[in-house]
Amino acid sequence: MTVPSNPAFLDFEASSLDLVASYPIEVGVCLPDGSLHSWLIKPHVLWLDWSESAEQVHGISRTTLEREGIEVQDVAHALNELLSGQVYCDAWTFDSFWLHRLFRAAAILPSFQLESVSLLLTSSQVQRWSAIRHRVIGELGLPIHRAANDALILQKTWDQVRALPEAGAELE
Repeated sequence: MTVPSNPAFLDFEASSLDLVASYPIEVGVCLPDGSLHSWLIKPHVLWLDWSESAEQVHGISRTTLEREGIEVQDVAHALNELLSGQVYCDAWTFDSFWLHRLFRAAAILPSFQLESVSLLLTSSQVQRWSAIRHRVIGELGLPIHRAANDALILQKTWDQVRALPEAGAELE
């Protein structure tokens, strides 16, 4: 696989972590040029799941979503206008589930493919990812568990991880 030098990153926040009933409530994208886009998502009529503990983590209430959220069709179309090819996330099991829920409710197909950031990484980069991510969070000083911020954190972590020499390379 050819590793893109500047991939796009995507992150979701959700109603809960239930992989049967949960649904996306916010999606954020960091494009290769570093520009950020995010949308609060108005819950589809059939989306009823809600976790108070998840709300405490991301700080987004269902009332806020109902009042300020964008319709699922509009969010899905906006994502399709922005994204193509492969887009990367750090929690593929959850993010791909929420992407599917969003596009299914919108009754359209995504124009892009969501992949795990781990596909971009060597084994030594995987080992360094978590520590570098925590450092990036501290450097940026942004609240986490907001989709656009988390997508930016992914991009900045990727930038720092790929800039490091591979383990053992410094011995050559």
